[in-house]
Amino acid sequence: MHDRRSPEQGRVLVLGAGDENAVTRCRDFTRRALTDWGCLPAPDADAEEEVEDVLLLVSELVANARLHGSGPTSLVLRRAGDGLRVEVTDRSRSLPVLEPRPHPTRPGGHGLLIVDRLARAWGAEPLDGGKRVWLEVSAPWG
Repeated sequence: MHDRRSPEQGRVLVLGAGDENAVTRCRDFTRRALTDWGCLPAPDADAEEEVEDVLLLVSELVANARLHGSGPTSLVLRRAGDGLRVEVTDRSRSLPVLEPRPHPTRPGGHGLLIVDRLARAWGAEPLDGGKRVWLEVSAPWG
């Protein structure tokens, strides 16, 4: 794991293969970035809810990379005006597909629905040796 910091524009967390604690590491990394950027402590309940949504969305992207993409290889957080772009890369070339209704007899299948509902935009793109899944949200910059 390697943490490269650029406080004004973004943060990059490089993850090792098979990191069993990737979701927790990425949530903690995101929480630290949001704290450094003045989003935490949140000034009110609405801002706190927005921060919790960001942490949930990071968890969903990283968990999906673990389950469907042979594990995440990096997390990128980029500040842009009034928003935040979150990117997770993995080694799988299989792009995620939003299922409008998860299969009722199988567990899971709700992660992309959560991303689709909470993010203002999201998508995926192939990379050499894998893919990048990204999302954008409004962010309560302090």
